[in-house]
This record gives sequence, C-alpha cells and structure tokens, in this order.
Amino acid sequence: MESIYLAIVLAPLLGAAVAGLLGRQVGRAGAHSVTIAGVAVSFFLSAYVFWQHAVAGAAPYNDSVYTWMVADGFRFEVGFLVDRLTALMMLVVTFVSFMVHIYTIGYMRDDPGYQRFFALISLFTFSMLMLVMANNFLQLFFGWEAVGLVSYLLIGFWFRRPSAIYANLKAFIVNRVGDMAFVLGIAALVLHTSSLDYATLFARAEELSGITLSLLPGTEWSLLSVACILLFIGAMAKSAQVPLHVWLPDSMEGPTPISALIHAATMVTAGIFMVARMSPLYEHSVAALGFILVIGAITAFFMGLIGLVQNDIKRVVAYSTLSQLGYMTVALGASAYAAGIFHLMTHAFFKALLFLAAGSVIIAMHHEQDMRRMGGLGKYMPVTYVTALVGALALIGFPGFSGFFSKDGIIEAVHLSSTPGAGFAYVLVLAGVFVTALYTFRMFFMVFHGEERFRHAPPPDHGQDDAHGHHGHGGEPHESPWVVTLPLVLLAIPSVFAGYLIGPLLFGDFFDGVLHVDPSRDVLAELGHHYHGVWGYLAHGFMMPPFWLAMAGLVSAWYIYLRRPGIARVARERLPWLHATLQRGYGFDAFNDAVFAAGTRRLGQFLWRFGDALIIDTLLVNGSSRAVGWAAGRLRLGQTGYLYHYAFAMIIGLLGLILAFAL
Repeated sequence: MESIYLAIVLAPLLGAAVAGLLGRQVGRAGAHSVTIAGVAVSFFLSAYVFWQHAVAGAAPYNDSVYTWMVADGFRFEVGFLVDRLTALMMLVVTFVSFMVHIYTIGYMRDDPGYQRFFALISLFTFSMLMLVMANNFLQLFFGWEAVGLVSYLLIGFWFRRPSAIYANLKAFIVNRVGDMAFVLGIAALVLHTSSLDYATLFARAEELSGITLSLLPGTEWSLLSVACILLFIGAMAKSAQVPLHVWLPDSMEGPTPISALIHAATMVTAGIFMVARMSPLYEHSVAALGFILVIGAITAFFMGLIGLVQNDIKRVVAYSTLSQLGYMTVALGASAYAAGIFHLMTHAFFKALLFLAAGSVIIAMHHEQDMRRMGGLGKYMPVTYVTALVGALALIGFPGFSGFFSKDGIIEAVHLSSTPGAGFAYVLVLAGVFVTALYTFRMFFMVFHGEERFRHAPPPDHGQDDAHGHHGHGGEPHESPWVVTLPLVLLAIPSVFAGYLIGPLLFGDFFDGVLHVDPSRDVLAELGHHYHGVWGYLAHGFMMPPFWLAMAGLVSAWYIYLRRPGIARVARERLPWLHATLQRGYGFDAFNDAVFAAGTRRLGQFLWRFGDALIIDTLLVNGSSRAVGWAAGRLRLGQTGYLYHYAFAMIIGLLGLILAFAL
C-alpha cells in the first residue's frame, strides 16, 4: 500500500511541476491535461483506499517512508498515517479538487496565467494531502506551511491589482500570527516527549496531563492545556476563527476556483482536521475544549450576521464559510469530533458547489459580482439555478439534504454537552440557523429571482480589463459551458446524499480507535441512544427548533427581498449604526490597521530614528569615527620630526615606569 500512498501524494506534485516548469512547452491544453490527470489518479486511488479502510476493514497504516535527518536522538521523518479519518479526508480533498480542476478550464480559459494557475492548484492539492496523511508533527508543519504559501500565491494570483496584493499579504501575516502559537505548542509537546511522532505523543497523553508549567510566578498551568490552546490558536488562523478570521473574506480577491478550493476542502479545514486528529490530547484538557467551544460559537453566529449586508456574491458565500467553520469548531469543543468531521465533509461538497455556482453566475454576468445588478437569472441558467438551490438547501440544513444531518448533529451534541460554555454556544448556534437561512436565500432570491436588474445597471467598470483579467462584453445571460456545469452536477449529488452516511459516521464504529473521547463527555454516544435510523432522524428533524428556524429565515428572505423589498431599505435607514457595524465587520480590520499595522509601523519608525539613526549611526558608527579622528588629530601634534623630542619623551616614559614599579 505504501506505493499507492506515494502515488496519491506525488501525482498532483508531478502535474504541478510539468505545468509550472514546462507551461510554455506543453501549452494550455497540456497544462490542464497533466494536472487533471494527476488529481484524477489521486482521487481514484483515494477512493480505493477509502473502500479498503471503510468497507474491507483494512488495518491502519502508520510508518515512515523517508528519514530526512537524525539529530541528538530526534528523528525528522516523512511518514504516513492512513486510517479511516485520513481516508475520508483524502477522498474529500481529491474529489473537490478534481471538480475544481475541470471547472477551471471554463472559468480561466481567457486568463494569461492559465498554466500558472493549474500548477498552483495542483500544488495546493499536494500540500493538503501531505498535511492530512502525516504521522508526525514535522510533516504536519510542512503541509501546514505549504498550503499557506500556495494560498498566498493564489489569493494574489492577479498580482497587478492592489486589492489582491493587500489580500494575500493579509492572509500571510494573519496566518504567521497563528503559526507562531502553533510552533510553540509543538515545541511544548516535543520538549517533554523528545518525539515528533503522533503515536508516541498519544501514548503518553495520560502522563503529560499530570505535568504543570509555571508560566507566571505563583501559578501552575497544565502542560496539555497550554499546548492544546497554542495548537488551537494556530488552527484559529488557518480555519479563520475570531479574531484571526479577517483574512478569509479578502481571499475572494483570488479567482473563484481557488475560492472554492480554499473554502471547501483544503486550507480552512486543516485546523478542524488537526484538532480532531489530536483528540487524544484535547480530551485531557477541559480548559482547551471550553475555549474552543466559545470561540466557535462566536464565529458561527456573528460572522453569519455580516453575510446579511454583503452585496458581493462571493463575499456572502465567504462569510457563510466562516460561520460553518464555527459550527465545526463548536463540535470539536463539545468533544463531538465525529460530528465536526462529518460537517466538514458535507460542507466541502455543498460549499464547493455554491462557490462554483457563484462563479457560473459571474461568467454569465460578464464578471459582475454585485448581486444588486443581477436578478431573474434562473430562467437563463437552469442548471446553475437547480444546483445552486441544492447547495442553498444543504447549507441551511433542509431535511433530506446533507447539511441537515451534519448541522443538526452538531446542535444536538452541543445541547447535551457539559463542557464549560456549552449553554452559551447552544444559544448562538441555534440562532445561527435562522441567520444562515436568511442570508443564503437573500443571495439566492437576489440572483435568480425578481426583477432583471442587470438590464438597467451600467456595465462593470474594471478599467481596461475586468476584475478577473477578462475583457468585458455585453449580451444576454446564458448557461455556462459543460466544463463549468458538469462539476456543479457532480457536486450536487453528494450535497444531497452524503448526509445519509450519518449512521456509521456519527453513531457507528467508523471512527473507533481514531477519534478518542472521554466517556464522561461522549455526547454522540448519548445522542446515539435515540437514533433509530435515517428516516427516524429525518422525521424527528421536522419537529425540532432548527427546522422551524431555518424555515423562518427562508420565508423572511422571500418576503423581504421579493415581496416587500422596501423593508430592507427602511431597516438600513432606521438602524444605520447596526448596518455600518456589520459592513465594517465589527471593526476588526480598522482595529488591526490602526493598532497592529499602524502601531508596528510607528514602532519601526521610532526604532529607526532612535536606535538606528541616533544610537547606531550618530553615536556608534559616526561617533566612534569622529572620536578616532579627534584623538588622531591630537596625537599627530606630538609627531614633530625632531630626535631630541622623541628622546625626551622616552626619558619621561622611563621615569614614569620606574616610579610606577618603585611605588
């Protein structure tokens, strides 16, 4: 099996190398052919691996494939841990990436950076596979940083646009903040175990739970609590949790295919996966779990509210991603790791579907993204309309769609949880159901129903080229080509049916031996006592608050944005402070710009003026040179050229030495 695992990882890397290094030689067709072939190989082999582990009952694989370095007893290795969690992640990552690669042929067909884009998204897939298949912290950190680097390159893909450069720098810097904590968390664990290997760390979790650290005089902190919180801060940046979420909405500056890949199956899910993988450690720290629970709940609700005031179709979906990541994080904090991974899986399908459907709309609107210039597109784009509706229903958790099973599982798990902060989290995630339905169908109705506002709107003003590097052109909206609609249809299928795996994934033994939960906090086991099959779960869902809240949000969106569109305008006029607060994203960006960005610039200017200019230049460099020059000038006066002057100086010096020794 080792050769299969290597092929899964290396096939996208090979495609990226060919498209990136030989792009001019192979041309556009060669670039997309080799990268799609590489990801296709990874997908089909990942499907085989998933079948082996999920159906055939293959034993987990955990072994090193390459020793990079051995230093002072530490082994730095490349190795694979492939169990059911890994197999599920591999399948999700490669399938979504496969669909995005095909979709990209249509979306980026006129872009001058065509080969470069295919090389980067294939490299992105390789990086994520290295992350999820890692069996040690060294390889995990390699994949962690690699997805960050490639996302930086892809968010700023249109590097001639200042907004794209600002966005990718923002993503890079925010993730470096999280990565600093992430490295410290790894270091704390390695310092006490002398190992980077997962299995060694997990085996010593009980021992580590008894170790304390004195971070402040007179206080003792649990080693595992400190390490787990530091690791989670790294996940907060990667998976965009408050307050390290600010980079994700701006990542919309990249092309739509990479927005789908980042938001659905790669970078932002890395933090969720990491915490789930580290469940043997997190289960020994109630403090870390409570922290995770509260952060996730705040993100789930308050980021969803911002989606209500966005007019850019991609930014609405982006804030939806933030909110749904909050739901996954809440599941982790409630020790319902399986529910978090289950929602990660279903969300990957319907969120990729929504992003790619938004991209299809953007193509039809000649790269216009403002929903206020859309409307009535449903009759022009039937395939996009139906698939977007499937994605929207899955997102709001409508019974029968995948999001219903995974999101309701999280909400019920939090309701049963006794972790500190669970009551607070339950209220927010329940309220978030209404908000999710409201902003989702606000977007859906504004784009596909109502007045055809694009007929009265001026064409988008993007200068010589439009926002996506294409020349704008007029004409009637029409359905996108098959390379765009085929991935939509293929993603719509699991967006409906993936949730029916709830039995084995949530209440079965699928994750036995992989995800570890303390019996006293096993809320999914308690929930499983009331599980009586998929159809019983569906019937029960119609009677639960999440369903009625979702329907209230859907009906409210229909009434406000189709029947009485003036209501939204009146609300903005009567509550300008609330609208402005949401538009500004609660002021996080302004605070970061004013305090951190401006503050560090002022600190740098102060250090330059005081430290560099005054101390180093004036005192040390220029001052020392002037002092030497002055001393040399004084000493030069004693060089007269007369022998008797030198003889006299020698006599005086000799007398001084005699006196010194005599005394």
